[in-house]
Amino acid sequence: MGIFNSVENKIKAGVLVIDVRSADEYSDEHFPKAINVPVGELQARFGELGPKDGAIVLYCASGARSAMGARILKSLGFTNVTNAGGLSDMPGF
Repeated sequence: MGIFNSVENKIKAGVLVIDVRSADEYSDEHFPKAINVPVGELQARFGELGPKDGAIVLYCASGARSAMGARILKSLGFTNVTNAGGLSDMPGF
């Protein structure tokens, strides 16, 4: 329950939510206000994500791609990255 509360609080505070699934998966269904940056594009598009100390929540279908995405962003110097798991794990979804 701890990660859920953390993610829920971050979302309420206006965190950047990133869906790291494919564009097709995103267009089928996504969390409200999430932006789509497929995990394979994170390195090339990290400049679109704001300051490196800004809060970011990632999700995918099961949590595997978002875990990879979190590792990528942390390796690029992002310091406040949370892997929320899969879309079904997102609060209120």
